[in-house]
Order: sequence, then structure tokens, then C-alpha cells
Amino acid sequence: MRKERHVLVVFPHPDDEAFGVSGTIATHVKNGTPVTYACLTLGEMGRNMGNPPFTNRENLPKIRKKELMEAAQALGIQDLRMLGFRDKTIEFEDEEKMTNTITALIVELNPSLIISFYPGYSVHPDHDATGAAVVRAVAKLPAAARPTLHCVAFSNDCVEKLGEADIIHDITQVNDIKLAAIKAHRSQTEQMFAGMEEKLKNQDPEVMARLNNERFWTYKFE
Repeated sequence: MRKERHVLVVFPHPDDEAFGVSGTIATHVKNGTPVTYACLTLGEMGRNMGNPPFTNRENLPKIRKKELMEAAQALGIQDLRMLGFRDKTIEFEDEEKMTNTITALIVELNPSLIISFYPGYSVHPDHDATGAAVVRAVAKLPAAARPTLHCVAFSNDCVEKLGEADIIHDITQVNDIKLAAIKAHRSQTEQMFAGMEEKLKNQDPEVMARLNNERFWTYKFE
């Protein structure tokens, strides 16, 4: 993994960073690279309340904000931005407003690498709308000034349509940090871990492969 000047991570929900890119983030942090994580919402419309439930709909945003801060701390992220948009509404936000929000971050931070979702191949409307805003913001820059954009995709047809991911990071050396980040989002991941603990303990090959390999598609601008 090459040394970057600054990494900007842009996702819509708390825990979006944990599953697919937290090992990559942790590695950049260990390399001494500044990482800014811009999280658009607090995931207040999430359905999970813990297992067994330990919160309710009214308190969920407070819980998820706390979980997000704990995950960022586990990853060593010093610059966490909570942008205040509402969960499940990103697709309905004014496109110019969203583009300008991301553009302002790029101008301020001057990142050499941005990580976000690949629009159209990220399953959730908020994911796709966030990725699209990032693509529009980067596309506005002169080609020579554009940061590299690494996108996360996991729709059923992503490999068929995009080809195989061109970036695969083996994050085995920091998988303990990744697990800590995932577990920090307790309200969303507790039930998942209840079914995974034994497999993790036994180093199940399929589970470990999913945990230790983070894949990205480099976005190609026309």
C-alpha cells in the first residue's frame, strides 16, 4: 500500500467504514498518513437496536454517534466529520449541494486518495448517492489535480459489470483493529458476531478471507 499525502473517506452511515475498508484505514494510519472520515448521517433509520435490544428509535442516533466515535478511535482516525444529513434521504438531497459539500472537503484537505462507494454498485440508495456525489466533485477538478478514487462495490453484478477489483489489500496484520472497529458498532453488529465467534476462533478459511481482503475498484474518469 503506497504512502498517501492525505486520505479522505466518505460514507453515508456509521459502520460503512468498518466492514470493507477499516483494515485499509488502519494501515494508512499506521503508515503515518492523515485520514479524514466524513460520515454523512448518524444512521438514525437503522433497524437494529442491539441483541438483545438495548436502545430504542429515539435514542438510536445518540448510540450510533457514540459507536462511530469509538470505531474512529479504534482505527486511529484523528479527524472525524459528522456532516448532519439524514439517514435514507441522501438520494433526495439536491445534487449541487451534495457535490459542493464534497468539493469543500477536497479543497480543504487536498487528499491524494479518496475512498467511497461505487455509484450504482453499492446496493443501498444512500451508498450510491454518496458515491455519485464524490464522483461529481472529483470530476470537476482538472484531470492533473484529481485525487485517486478507490470505490467499494458489492452488488451481485459488480464483478460482471466492472470486472475484478484492481486493488486488493491484505490487511491480516491489522485485522484485530478491524474487528475492534466492527465491534464498536455494537447496535448493528452484535447479532452478526454471535454467529461468527466460533468461526473466527477456529480461523474458518472463508470467514478469514472475507475479513482479511479488502477490494477496491479505481474509478476511471473519461
